[in-house]
Amino acid sequence: MHLNRLNGFLVAGLLCVFTACGAQGKPATAAVHFYPDNNPALLSEWGVVTASKGALRLSKGVVPYDLNTPLFTDYAHKLRTIYVPDGKAAAYRDNDYPDFPVGTIISKTFYYPRASGEQTGDRTRILQANDTPGKVEPVLDDLASVDLVETRLLVRREKAWEAISYVWNDDQTDAKLTKIGAYRDMTLVDDKGQESDFTYVVPNTNQCAGCHALNNTTRVIAPLGVRPRHLNKLFDHGDGETNQLEYLAMIGYLKDAPAPDKTPRNADWKDEALPLNERARAYLDINCSHCHNRDGAADTSGLYLTQDIALGEASGRCKLPIAAGGGTGNLPFDIVPGNPDHSVLMYRLNSTDPGAMMPELGRSLRHDEGVALIREWIQNMDGSCAG
Repeated sequence: MHLNRLNGFLVAGLLCVFTACGAQGKPATAAVHFYPDNNPALLSEWGVVTASKGALRLSKGVVPYDLNTPLFTDYAHKLRTIYVPDGKAAAYRDNDYPDFPVGTIISKTFYYPRASGEQTGDRTRILQANDTPGKVEPVLDDLASVDLVETRLLVRREKAWEAISYVWNDDQTDAKLTKIGAYRDMTLVDDKGQESDFTYVVPNTNQCAGCHALNNTTRVIAPLGVRPRHLNKLFDHGDGETNQLEYLAMIGYLKDAPAPDKTPRNADWKDEALPLNERARAYLDINCSHCHNRDGAADTSGLYLTQDIALGEASGRCKLPIAAGGGTGNLPFDIVPGNPDHSVLMYRLNSTDPGAMMPELGRSLRHDEGVALIREWIQNMDGSCAG
């Protein structure tokens, strides 16, 4: 049997999602509680994701999901879930997130595998296992082997979506509401034993809007990862692999969805059997296009990195940057075909300087594997910017 993974962590046998999971011997927690107005002080009060008896558990009706290509966040692993109230469903939209009903709660829990369970002072040592094939990794039914950092909620209230952040306590028994964000000093240990110190940043309320406010004029918050092109993939919810969109339709969470083969689908950026262009475009789409689109926070840049933009000047090829100077590395074009080292895009993805790096929120580290992918993509791009 093939066991699906959430960013490298085993799903089967770990989390009880519906009462059908009872066969795995893990009862569901209490029901989800929707708060139409206020935000409770503790994550457990929502009942979506809770820590109990040394394991992380989901309540009945809380459905885990995965993305074809996920957003990079300092090598953090992420448990993503969707909850839709009983008797309600989201309306499918082809190039947008589904139109979820009031009461919907989308969660994302960020965590790391511990390095031998050790801590040094206030600095937690963690493993960089996210991009290491074949590594034996801890699982979420043993919280002693992982470091829970934060859980973010997107809650669909009557007027709009609201982004809410909770930071896990040292005992990993619950997470506390924060509006001002938080910082965690951590040490990343790679598969060769090399260590890198960094500061993990939990965003404040305004920073959440920096990514989730998809329209730079209205600044209305909206979900990002639950678009059909990201969800259109196989996933094992305990009864064998099923397409996620079909599964959500089957349980009544999604209506009017076309067949998966008639639905947009992003590539898996790690799948080297797929065309390089598809993998690179999928990576840029999930990591950059929430700002770099015609309505987003980077609308004035003229650089648009959604999948529907043809490969050309609008997507960076031989495009002059709007800004100049240190933020661009004094390079002439966003993308120079065949020459990643002369491309602004490569410079900014490679940088960890807050004044130059992209994305500018959500990371303190360089994503070495993602940088290598985009480097290869530009290196193999035909043409030139001469003349």
